[in-house]
Amino acid sequence: MELHNIERPQIKKHKKRLGKGHGTGFGKTAGKGHKGQKSRSGGNIPAWFEGGQMPLQRRVPKRGFTNIFKKQYRIVNLNKLQNLDGVKFDIKKLEELHLIRKARANEKAPVKILADGAEEFNKKINIKANAFSKTARALIEKVGGKAEVI
Repeated sequence: MELHNIERPQIKKHKKRLGKGHGTGFGKTAGKGHKGQKSRSGGNIPAWFEGGQMPLQRRVPKRGFTNIFKKQYRIVNLNKLQNLDGVKFDIKKLEELHLIRKARANEKAPVKILADGAEEFNKKINIKANAFSKTARALIEKVGGKAEVI
């Protein structure tokens, strides 16, 4: 065995044996101190509990609201379609190319095409989607492609 190969020996540490006599250091109260909620069985309190004081999540005022009618779209930018092979795209193909997530059973989010990276877009494509931004639709049709709303 050489000096640069020396490994630290594996040390086996025994688990605390609570309540097994005062010689162990964890007898009688089993390391829980005297009295109080935390010394009792089942006496665990949640991390956010503040001892009966009004908790933070109830002290802070509520702000804003969530619009339950808001439409959530799965979006695809034109710059992603620029470098792909093929000229016909629909939702199924976009999912296969991993440009958008597959809609899960309860989440049928519509697909919207946006015009990010519009400066260099010059590919003639036919695309079917649920929605298009005005700029994206104009660009696709300007180059000679077709933007079809499903």
